[in-house]
Amino acid sequence: MPLPPALFIAGAGTELGKTYVTAALVRRLRAEGRPVRALKPLASGVPPVDDPAFAESDTGRLLAAQGLALTPAAVAACSPWRFAAPLAPDLAAAREGRHLALADLVGWCRARLAEAAAGETVVIEGVGGLMSPVTEAATGLDWLKALELPALLVSGSYLGAISHALTALETLRAHAVPLAGLVVSASEGAPTPPETVAAAIARHGRVAVSVVPRGGDFPDLARDPG
Repeated sequence: MPLPPALFIAGAGTELGKTYVTAALVRRLRAEGRPVRALKPLASGVPPVDDPAFAESDTGRLLAAQGLALTPAAVAACSPWRFAAPLAPDLAAAREGRHLALADLVGWCRARLAEAAAGETVVIEGVGGLMSPVTEAATGLDWLKALELPALLVSGSYLGAISHALTALETLRAHAVPLAGLVVSASEGAPTPPETVAAAIARHGRVAVSVVPRGGDFPDLARDPG
């Protein structure tokens, strides 16, 4: 899979393995000697940094994939907006008396993209599904479009995942968002193998689809996914 210098990890839904896929991609890039920076600007349901459970949070997993220690500075550099409640970011922020503006979120991401070193791949992981709210007025799609990045779309393999993936794919196409790839992340307890789901998405969506087992390796970047 030829990757652009920066991409946005978008989900066809929520709780389907975006962070597992992002971490697997980071590990693959590092194994191939490619510099990479993974960012999770928004994160909900996050325990305090000094809580042992933080290592299992999305931010903790991404820092581990990059080989970075769980220091307050590293956490802030990866996820500047962290909320305790496991809710959509706008609701989680309101519960803490905080406000999140799309302009601030986009501006922070653009600054990180601008400071990337030559040859460094920057991976920005979204939150929830493609159309999940990220602020009171904006969705994940608005965030993605404002950044003008290609999307790596992540689907699950649960019952209903094919429809969700195809709907998200058509939404990206309708909004002229470039597609860097589509990955099926294996869902726990799914009634069919992820390869079956991937084949159906590929057939109906007319797109190449890869499969990433939960906690497994990202496909070889030297070849096209199939």
